[in-house]
Amino acid sequence: MKSSWSFGLTVLLGLSLVAAADAHGLPADVVIGPDVAALEALEGAAGPAGADEWFMAQRLGADHTADLVTLAGRARSQADRIRRGASGASTFAALPAWQSMGPTNLGGRVTDLVVDPSVANTVYAATASGGVWKSTDSGSTFNYAWDPAITQAVGAIAITSTGVLYAGTGEANPGGGSASFPGTGVYRSTDRGLTWQSVGLTGTNRIGRIVIDPTNQSRILVAATGNLYVPGGARGLYRTTDGGATWTQILAGANTTTGASDVALDPVDPNRIYVTMWDHQRMPGSRRYGGVGSGLFRSTDGGTSFTRLASTLPASGTNVGRMGVAVAKSDPNRVYTIAANTTGNFLGFWTSTNRGDTWTKITNTTALSSSQSTFGWWFSRIFVDPVAPQHIWVPGVPMLESTNAGGSWTSNSSSFHVDQHAVAFDPRVANRVFIGNDGGIYRSTANGSLSGAWTKTTRLGNMQFYTVAVSQQDVTRVSGGLQDNGSVRSWSAWGSYYGGDGLQNLIDPTNHQKVYACSQNGSCGRSTNGGNSMSSFGSTTSDRRAWLTPVVFDPSNPAVMYYGGNRLNRSTNSAQSWTAISGDLSRGSSGSASYNTISTIAVAKTSPATIYVGTDDGRIWVTRNTGSTWTEIGTALPQRWVTRLTVDPTDANLVYATFSGYTTGDPAAHVYRTTNGGTSWQNISGNLPNAPVNDLVLDPQNRAALYVGTDVGVFTSTDGGVSWTAAGTGLPVVSVMDLATAVSSGRTLLTAGTYGLGVYRLDVGAPVA
Repeated sequence: MKSSWSFGLTVLLGLSLVAAADAHGLPADVVIGPDVAALEALEGAAGPAGADEWFMAQRLGADHTADLVTLAGRARSQADRIRRGASGASTFAALPAWQSMGPTNLGGRVTDLVVDPSVANTVYAATASGGVWKSTDSGSTFNYAWDPAITQAVGAIAITSTGVLYAGTGEANPGGGSASFPGTGVYRSTDRGLTWQSVGLTGTNRIGRIVIDPTNQSRILVAATGNLYVPGGARGLYRTTDGGATWTQILAGANTTTGASDVALDPVDPNRIYVTMWDHQRMPGSRRYGGVGSGLFRSTDGGTSFTRLASTLPASGTNVGRMGVAVAKSDPNRVYTIAANTTGNFLGFWTSTNRGDTWTKITNTTALSSSQSTFGWWFSRIFVDPVAPQHIWVPGVPMLESTNAGGSWTSNSSSFHVDQHAVAFDPRVANRVFIGNDGGIYRSTANGSLSGAWTKTTRLGNMQFYTVAVSQQDVTRVSGGLQDNGSVRSWSAWGSYYGGDGLQNLIDPTNHQKVYACSQNGSCGRSTNGGNSMSSFGSTTSDRRAWLTPVVFDPSNPAVMYYGGNRLNRSTNSAQSWTAISGDLSRGSSGSASYNTISTIAVAKTSPATIYVGTDDGRIWVTRNTGSTWTEIGTALPQRWVTRLTVDPTDANLVYATFSGYTTGDPAAHVYRTTNGGTSWQNISGNLPNAPVNDLVLDPQNRAALYVGTDVGVFTSTDGGVSWTAAGTGLPVVSVMDLATAVSSGRTLLTAGTYGLGVYRLDVGAPVA
């Protein structure tokens, strides 16, 4: 059973974040925690702070201009080599395949939707970190329809009249309260999602929209938003005239941080192209989501030349942020555009009745403004009814609908999950409309009326787990913390039992009716009836609490618990009351309420007074007298975010430490071991991929068997880290954020929480005699 939590930013096959040299004179492959001074400003900047900042801080050092794509690609290649052929001694028989445990009845973030125009009842969904999903029953259920060995971050999807699919990888929505991830170009499927082939634009990083010319379906336009962190690279509007064999950039940005975020074609005259350009960049300590390159452009000659549209539209300036554009299929004279400002607030909504020559700014925008909140860059899309040019939908926190071109607005009811992203219309069935948001997919048979009834899909397994916990009495009982969907439990149909973003989850190993769950920044609850009712934790003492605040059991007595802000708190009555047993164990406050905090806690089973603590700013401490005195023991280790400390259950001095961040060195150094309580440490990363390690657990029946969850999969070692092999087969290359072990009928079960494809389980088996 695992007993602490910490974690790193996801790498879904191409995540391009790197830790590089820092300003403290350390070697180039060492980074000192997050830039918390700058992150303070970031938390108060436009849009929701939280997950994205927390993820990013673990991966970015002072140098955010490194070749991030190359480093992430190298990690993936290293992982692939291990999976293909690495071998090593093992005390276990050959490992079986990983099995998905779901949940599939909830649904996570959907970035785009298309309906097959030639096969009835067939819908495809692009998801933020779970690939492409396919429904053949009008959206009632979806099944995975993506290649598990390629990037799982899909930002856009389009389909030809004959069912050929094009998917753009990398999510253009840049993250704020959630994390978003880059990709590796455009992929095509000619067999409706059974197989996918890369068709280029591999360096585009993030793709906002794909549009197919209805008169020539080999002519395709791709809005490439580009690298969120590093200027330059492949970005702008691209065109192919041969179905993806070759590509031409037909509109470049005004500067190296401007890419294309949306594109629309005139359905009658496809030489008339509308494209929104977006000037933006994310830095380790700030975000700039607008600039002089942002604006709406039009071509009337098929992309040979473009003109920035003016009239009443925003002029070029530093306060113009992300924009969206749409053309009415039934009346191409009617065009719509929306804009956010640089900070993410609503800037304006306009419509044209003469193909963009002149524009009218809509004045009835109170509902629009509030719908975009302070993070309009998370949305910036418009959808038009294909048969009614004044009937439109505008995604925001709620979905907005207008039947008079923006003269008045209707908002969806609370039955929708928040944060809308996509709308799709069934060309074969009148009035059937689909919506995709951060909580899955909904279907309307009333032409998308927000005052009508909507049916949510009952199977979509693209869930983003931070943590998992497993009952030691009944291994079918699994709980976990989810982005956007709270803390959920398998024994109640994966229903939510604690709100907010679900983070730390625990199940008492001696009584699985006693469960614990936390939401962001250490707001936690406890239950004695399996989560049917929850009570808040007693008051804790800390100056700062992380987005994911670690809470752990004493493995020798689960009534004793530890809670880590910047100070360590101890409870002896199952979280009813707490006492601080340390001072500030971080490097000190920079003003941020969420950084310079404890990131992992580990208690020695054979010596309960011995407690190890790691922090997000690279410190490792031990107390051997339950907090009376503390000794720092990690000064010789990389000064990076400590993701996990794990103590051998039979030896209080045998401890493993794992770290986040990429390094410029090869091989990486992300796993260390001490056999003397921290006096000295050995690097046991061996042949592990150069990628962040998010967790390490020991097999409860064979403490020599180590398992690590990384940004590129799960790996195991039985020789003390000299060599590592892939743990099992069949696990998609998705970030594994948390691991939990349990024993059932003498067999070790390894459960993995992934950030994009739910929970997986591997039956490791029984020890070989």
